[in-house]
Amino acid sequence: MDEMIKVLGTLDYSPLWISLKTGLVATVISFFLGIFAARKVIGLPAGPKAVWDSLLTLPMVLPPTVAGFILLLIFSKRRPLGIFLYENFDIKVVQSWLGCIVAAVVIAFPLMYRNARAAFEQVDANLVYAGRTLGMSEWQIFRKVMVPTAGPGIVSGTVLTFARAMGEYGATSMLAGNIPGKTATISQRIAMVIQDGDYVKAGVYTAMALGIAAAAIIVMNLVAEKHMRHVVKY
Repeated sequence: MDEMIKVLGTLDYSPLWISLKTGLVATVISFFLGIFAARKVIGLPAGPKAVWDSLLTLPMVLPPTVAGFILLLIFSKRRPLGIFLYENFDIKVVQSWLGCIVAAVVIAFPLMYRNARAAFEQVDANLVYAGRTLGMSEWQIFRKVMVPTAGPGIVSGTVLTFARAMGEYGATSMLAGNIPGKTATISQRIAMVIQDGDYVKAGVYTAMALGIAAAAIIVMNLVAEKHMRHVVKY
């Protein structure tokens, strides 16, 4: 117990902060991109829909290190895009916190997209037809009918996206590196302290990660339960 208290007193909390802010920013970006992509894809014919769905889901099934290597090739300062961003906008993706965000978005985005798409596809078509009969535009139908109806699925996707983005390790290590106080996330820190044989500190970091993940799942379950009570009531 005394050792645990001593560890807490000397613990570097920057990995937790980096993971949290990376997860939050990546979730916001993935939220809007995922909903936009889901809305566009469900309106496509079967052939193009299958192609785009495969492309948008691909990062979810790729090994994170493979996705990280591809991102490294794209954003390296030796590659056209990396050179363009750095020379024209002074934007550096590799070995930077921006790299953490890019990696987290790429890996977590498919969760938001898949959940949003599934939720939109389960919306009763009669509600959409009723909105059109009332003279609502397609944007109004989407914003006032489809999004509220698909709310629980969207919330679930958002929570899962945050949890995945905050815990991202492989792609982040490849693209952003493991710079203490800058790009070293809690997942990377756990791996480092285990290599150093400091299992107590690794346990503390693991407990933090587990606590955040459990809280995210509890929020998701509460939202789903509230929605089910609402459905049963009406």
